[in-house]
Amino acid sequence: MISEEGIPVHIAIIMDGNGRWAKKRALPRIAGHNEGMKTVREITRSASQLGVKVLTLYAFSTENWKRPKLEVDFLMKLPEEFLSTFLPELIEENVRVEMIGDMEQLPDHTKKAVQNAMNRTAENDGLILNFALNYGSRTELVQAVKSIIQDVKEERLAEQDVTDATISRYLMTGHLPEPDLLIRTSGEHRLSNFMLWQLAYTEFFFTDVLWPDFSEKHLLEAIASYQKRSRRFGGLS
Repeated sequence: MISEEGIPVHIAIIMDGNGRWAKKRALPRIAGHNEGMKTVREITRSASQLGVKVLTLYAFSTENWKRPKLEVDFLMKLPEEFLSTFLPELIEENVRVEMIGDMEQLPDHTKKAVQNAMNRTAENDGLILNFALNYGSRTELVQAVKSIIQDVKEERLAEQDVTDATISRYLMTGHLPEPDLLIRTSGEHRLSNFMLWQLAYTEFFFTDVLWPDFSEKHLLEAIASYQKRSRRFGGLS
């Protein structure tokens, strides 16, 4: 059982294991990605009902372009398919769609689908469904540093005022609370260039469950584990 008072405000998920899920069933990798999309719908619904404020999903990294073209092309079609079928429910459930990552590199049809979802849900004030799409944390940090340097040069920001809070504001997630809980599926124990700055004091939960098999039950297990921990942020309890 979980406590209603201890629900994480921001949950981030590295959705891993789609390819292995498909391989175990002698299916092509794209079948795993398609099944994983169904899990996104279930977990979004569950997070919204639980009262989570932000759900950030690592959907496509800047390194994923190295994958076979057929797989990348399929992955770029998923946001369009997902958002076109799920958008009416997202609107009805008061969910706001956002994105972090470099949108300019995405194919036009992908950009159009994501932008349309963001525009149509912009006034919603429930769960923020935040897709990390063509996202890489090191690139994000480099861009933030460059922006800070430029603003200092142009005297919009004083050098002595640059703090860790300043850097946080210049990140793509500057308007969001930092994640309370990070979940990674499929048994991997690494961050894979995901929110390196933002996860400094986040609680981690790793599970062997492959993403297409991840369910509300597993989400509740992760939250229950989170609620048992003492978050001291470097201090004493």
